[in-house]
Formats: sequence, structure tokens, C-alpha cells
Amino acid sequence: MLKQYQNYLTKLLLKNILVILLVFVFLSFFLNIFEEIKYFENKENELYYPVILTVLNIPSIIFEILPFIFLLGVMFFFINLYENEEIELLRANGINNIKITIIISMVSLITGILIIVIYYSFSANLKSLYLNIKFKYSDSGDHLAVVNEDGLWIKEINKEGNKISIINAKTYKINNLKNLKITQLDKNYNLINTLVSENADINKKDWILTNVKIFSENKKTESLKNYYYKSSFDSEIISNLYSNLNSLNILQLIELKENYKSIGYSATEVKLHLNKIYSIPFYLTLTTIIGALLMFKLSFIKSKFFLIVIGVLVSVIFYYINYFSILFGKNETLPVEASVWLPQILIFLICALGLTKLNEN
Repeated sequence: MLKQYQNYLTKLLLKNILVILLVFVFLSFFLNIFEEIKYFENKENELYYPVILTVLNIPSIIFEILPFIFLLGVMFFFINLYENEEIELLRANGINNIKITIIISMVSLITGILIIVIYYSFSANLKSLYLNIKFKYSDSGDHLAVVNEDGLWIKEINKEGNKISIINAKTYKINNLKNLKITQLDKNYNLINTLVSENADINKKDWILTNVKIFSENKKTESLKNYYYKSSFDSEIISNLYSNLNSLNILQLIELKENYKSIGYSATEVKLHLNKIYSIPFYLTLTTIIGALLMFKLSFIKSKFFLIVIGVLVSVIFYYINYFSILFGKNETLPVEASVWLPQILIFLICALGLTKLNEN
């Protein structure tokens, strides 16, 4: 059984984190809904669509700012302890700064594990639903592209709506598709012809296919050295197909990573995203320790506003340390794992140094 003071500190911390969380939920709602209203202003739809989309998108936004929420939650946790003079009562009963920090750090670690096991999947499912709804109202709503174990698949309908193309490429490099097959159908899904190509340059939407064979029921097989295929996709659009990885849960991300490898496409961004998810429990724990160190060191400051400003500045500094490190990972200057975990190690060393002198306060 938890000791009474441990139970009290745990509930107080979670209560403050929940309050900060609710504040950011409302802020996210009001900031995001204007964007959704603007998106739908020229589209025929029900008035409640922007509200629904905003609600679906909020869990994903909250997941991205969890470290900031935890830091502020920890700071308000200590503000409550100091204002009610409970910190002195705890110390008088032999519960020093280190013990308090360890308790709230363990709570953050366990909460972080629950977040990636339960909350992230919930958030990803809602984000996927959010993107699917917006996709129906986008200009490319008739098009579809996926990556699976059989390669890259694209379905697109021409502007006139009288021709459907099913495209499959076994290998995908940045500007090239290899072992390409394009099946062209009419609007009733009757076969028109099939194009088979060894390579396609997709740098622009006018693809250049090389060593092409065209199969048709009514004509004999044609062989062409070059063939120009007009598509709605180019290399940039295809590269951004899964730019929003927040819409995929952990199992889907692992599957996508393997599928990217199978078609020869770089899985760097997927691996980065997975490592960022895995690091969340540790990041939240370190954020909690940093918050505790700040509050113990700055206990002489009575202004809540000034303390919040300090918390925001610290969050921004940590954010940019992580951001620039991950940029090195995206550019493959650093290994993926190093780009995600090196900032965590740096923060851990700062925490370890601070913890050694914590009881001097």
C-alpha cells in the first residue's frame, strides 16, 4: 500500500497536470476551430464539421505538447505545496527534497508508459479519422496512395472522370519508380490497357517512362523506348504521403517501416517518429525532475507569473534542443537513435547534477 504522503503527492501532481491539460484542450479547441472553419468556408458541408474535426484533432495536438504540460503541472504542484506550507510539514517528517522528486518522477514515468500504450493509439485513431474526413473534401479526394508489402500503390482518376489508373511500383527511390505497372480502366472499371515499364522519372507530374510495353485487347503489344504519363502525383507529393505519422499507431508505424524497406525507400522519418514515441516516458520523467529542480531552487520567488515565464523558457529551450537534434537525424548526419536520445541524455546529466545538491535547499 502507498504511504499516506505518497498517495497525497501522487493525487496532487495528477490533479495539477489534469488542470493544465484541460486549459490546453480549451486553448487548442479555440485556436484550431478557426483553421477548420477557414478550410470549409468554400465547401458545401454541415456547420458542425469544423467542430467535429477540431475535437478529433485535439488529442494529437495535446500529445505533441505533453512535456510542456507536465512541466507546468509540476510547477503548479510545488506552488500548491509552498502556498499551503505543506513542503515544510513534509520536511519536518523526514521527507526531503529527493524523496519528493523521486515520487513525482515515478508517477510521471508510469503515466508516460500508459500514454504510449493507451493514449497514443487512441490519439492516432482519431487523427486518422480526422485526415480521412478532410481528405473527402480535399481537391485530391478521388486519389489514393498506400505502401504495403507489394510496393507502392496509387489510384487516381483523371480530371474528366472517365479514366481510372491503378499504379503499382515494386521499388521507390526519391525521384524514380522501378518495375512499374499502370492498369488503365474506364469509369465502369473495364480494362483499357496496361503499361509496364522498367523505370519512371517522377520528378514532375509528367512522368517519363522508359522501356515501356503497352498491352491492349484490341491492339497488338507496343514497345516504346520512352512514354509520357500525366499523373496527379510527383516525387514530392508521394514523399509527403505519410508526413503526418501521428495518424498511425505503433504497430502500423512498424509495419510501414518494413514496407518502406521492402520497396527500397528510406524509413528514416518513421524510425525517428517511433523513437520519439518510445522516449516519451523518459522525457516526461526528466521534465518532471527539471520542474522540481527549478521550484526548489527558485522557492524564494513568490510571483506565479514569473515562475510560469521561466517554465515556458525552459520548455522552449528543450524543444529546440530536441528539434535541431532530430533535424540531424532526418538529414542522416546522426544515426536516428542518437538524434532522439542524445538530448534525453543531456537533460539526464543536467538532472543528475542538480539532484546531487537538491537536499542543500
